[in-house]
Amino acid sequence: MKEFKILEVKRSIFENNDRQADLLREELKKEKVFLLNLMSSPGSGKTTTLMKTIGALKEEMKIGVMEADIDSDVDASTIATSGVKVIQLHTGGMCHLDADMTKQGLEGLGTQDIDFAILENVGNLVCPAEFDTGAVKNAMILSVPEGDDKPLKYPLMFSICDVLLINKIDVLPYFNFDIEACKERVMKLNPKIQVIPIASSTGEGMEDWYEWIRTQVRQWNE
Repeated sequence: MKEFKILEVKRSIFENNDRQADLLREELKKEKVFLLNLMSSPGSGKTTTLMKTIGALKEEMKIGVMEADIDSDVDASTIATSGVKVIQLHTGGMCHLDADMTKQGLEGLGTQDIDFAILENVGNLVCPAEFDTGAVKNAMILSVPEGDDKPLKYPLMFSICDVLLINKIDVLPYFNFDIEACKERVMKLNPKIQVIPIASSTGEGMEDWYEWIRTQVRQWNE
């Protein structure tokens, strides 16, 4: 007879975080606050895209931004010039945000007068994809200089996102980036994802992105 118990552990190590994320979404729904989790590699153009987005939409909706980074407040300082509410979140060396950290950020930001909250997550394509932040939707930016093979290298990131912005299409002639091949790879991973090619520096394609946001915010707040 065995003198010890055998315990089969099958519950996800992320289960507690997932539960907190669901609770956060419930709170956001009650408050009519749409939270977007924006992810990408460093240098993809997240902050430039955010600045253009804020400029286009801040007269239509009340916007708040949470800038997450391991250190520094460079991005928050930039966003602050747009005139919207912004808070810098330092992750203490962690390369992602989870639901509890996001909730703390929202409490610090204050959501009483916000319709549309944006979390600019820590810049990488690995860790942020593994944690549900409690956001209503996930978006990511892939820039042309990064290459069209990224969906093959980082499949989880592309699998969990609702929309993909392919940024810097204005430099396509100078890089070996096949947009159609990239779309095909992404759609195999995530058939429901919406792919929007943009050039945030020139404004090309950005209206499609703005319209996606308008639709999502309106549907969430109905």
